[in-house]
Amino acid sequence: MGKIRLDKFLADAGLGTRTQVKAMIRQGQIAVNGQPASRPEMKVDTDADRVTAGGEAVSRAEYVYYMFNKPAGCLCEAKNGRSRTVFDYFEESGRRRLFTVGRLDKDTEGLLLVTDDGPLGHHLTSPRRHVSKTYYAELDGPVGEEEVRLFAGGLDIGDAKPALPAVLEPLDAAQAAGARCCPADTGFHEAGARQAVLITVQEGRYHEVKRLCQAVGRTVIYLKRVSEGSLQLDDSLPPGAYRPLTAQELEDIYKDM
Repeated sequence: MGKIRLDKFLADAGLGTRTQVKAMIRQGQIAVNGQPASRPEMKVDTDADRVTAGGEAVSRAEYVYYMFNKPAGCLCEAKNGRSRTVFDYFEESGRRRLFTVGRLDKDTEGLLLVTDDGPLGHHLTSPRRHVSKTYYAELDGPVGEEEVRLFAGGLDIGDAKPALPAVLEPLDAAQAAGARCCPADTGFHEAGARQAVLITVQEGRYHEVKRLCQAVGRTVIYLKRVSEGSLQLDDSLPPGAYRPLTAQELEDIYKDM
């Protein structure tokens, strides 16, 4: 591959974001050919230099995998210079051709897998796979046993075929506080004006969660994806932040394939 900035090399190897690996360099944790590295911008030859972190050899990963907590207001598309996109948050884009595995609406927050692993992304988004996705939502009014039953039966949301069965779980105030993963205050506690729910779907249809709720007479006011398959949104990750997947998280994704 040739020469590359040390901080980019370390980030591409999955050691952290560019900000995190710069801190590792400043703290003396990184060495190049046995000598402590002091400058994030120094160039390393990926074919000849030996880079270590805490004494362990580091190699540039073939692919990278990031968990991103998407904030409201940004788009799941390439940088366009007009609207804020997911990739405006990534320092690592550089030579990596990152993409989001699936999409979230502009106003929807939460879990996104961002990677440059094309084969994995294609497999995970195949319509033949029914990967469960769970969302925390706040609706404009109450839902009960009848709505739960309708979701479970597969609702007509205006497509050629009804939606696959979905799970609707109404939450009380205490449950909602534990499920929200620290989003901005959306007013749920205002005298019962909203109903908090968890919704789990098996498809990725356009605006599916919102259309399911519309089919039972409710409007989604706030929406956040909290899990997809085995991958759970890290509660400590604030909106707009990301981190590399752990080895266990990646292993669990491949187990599900």
